[in-house]
Amino acid sequence: MSVNKDSKDVIRDTDAEAIRLARKLVRMARYGALAVLEAETGVPLASRVGVATDLDGTPLILVSGLSAHTAAIMADPRCSLLLGEAGKGDALAHPRITLICRAARLQPGTQDDLRARRRYLNRNPKASLYIGLGDFSMFRLEPQRASLNGGFGKAYLLERRDLVLDGPVLDALADTEQGALEHMNADHLEAIEAIARHFARSAAKGWMMTGIDSEGIDLVAGDRTERVTFAKPLDEAGGIRTALVELTRQARAAAAPDPS
Repeated sequence: MSVNKDSKDVIRDTDAEAIRLARKLVRMARYGALAVLEAETGVPLASRVGVATDLDGTPLILVSGLSAHTAAIMADPRCSLLLGEAGKGDALAHPRITLICRAARLQPGTQDDLRARRRYLNRNPKASLYIGLGDFSMFRLEPQRASLNGGFGKAYLLERRDLVLDGPVLDALADTEQGALEHMNADHLEAIEAIARHFARSAAKGWMMTGIDSEGIDLVAGDRTERVTFAKPLDEAGGIRTALVELTRQARAAAAPDPS
């Protein structure tokens, strides 16, 4: 997406770097601020919700039917989701993104619902305590557009196509992702930590892989999340192994002592 601007406009042209940052912020989020319109009054209502992403990058939330924000999005699906954690210093100096969305409830027991629940639990395992309760439902928050603030003087407007992936590879990944995750987390934790050290510059321990999509992998260690992208997007599910092997090779090569 390219946004025309003159010298007085604070919005920058949306380039590949902005799109990468936007997608990374969405993929790394474990919670966010959901803004809805209160069903009875139409007054804006903001709530904190746990977040994961579907394979295509669409945010997923798991909410109780007893919650005010659930009643609100059932009555009016228009909503927005603010993502991006503040770090040290000025909270407004850190990147964040506001997604303008339409909430869509997934019908329990459908393939879409089962995939969403699987990915949500991989990201938020403590949700296993209540995900099976009858009043909890999965929603996809379908992005319509977004406003990205990448830091001081770095404002961008994005469209849906900048945020959401498509292509037949996503359907294939839905069938193979979980097996690949379980294999990596059971047999290759050292490789996952090597990837986190090299690509995420992290000295933390206990990294696990929580998601694999066509653009990269999601990692979690305790409360910390990281996103590592592939050199090029996958065009088939069978490319998962090759992509992970290459990430591991690069990570180990970077950690190897200099022979000189």
